[in-house]
Amino acid sequence: MPDLDIYRAYNFVLDLQGVNAGFFTEVTGLSVDVEVIEYRSGGDAAAVSKLPGRVSYGDITLKWGVSDNRVLWEWLMTAVNGAVEKKDVSIVLMKPNGREEQTRWNLRNAWASRWRGSKLNAMGQDVAIETLTLAHEGIERT
Repeated sequence: MPDLDIYRAYNFVLDLQGVNAGFFTEVTGLSVDVEVIEYRSGGDAAAVSKLPGRVSYGDITLKWGVSDNRVLWEWLMTAVNGAVEKKDVSIVLMKPNGREEQTRWNLRNAWASRWRGSKLNAMGQDVAIETLTLAHEGIERT
């Protein structure tokens, strides 16, 4: 049996059609759900069979420290202004050295659907964190 490496989840970037859109503190929502359709075959009341139904993809939530980079904000504004720009986006997990790609998830026809600003507190010393949610139409792991 070959040795398998367990990937570490702390070093990743967002590739927005070839543009590095920044480094993030957290990415959540990478998911695929296949609806289960239950049915009973003719006359067999005791057994329920199951078929695959519709496929849905979870919305992706990105969190990052507020900076001067406006790439994601400007992309969000296309949706706000009624001219949604769907883009192919990749979430790239880097190797521990931070220079080489470990694996990537490609999101098809993604668009910015929600933004949440940072909590601001004059008494705190936390990093200001923004949140952006992406809707998309498919995911592929390469």
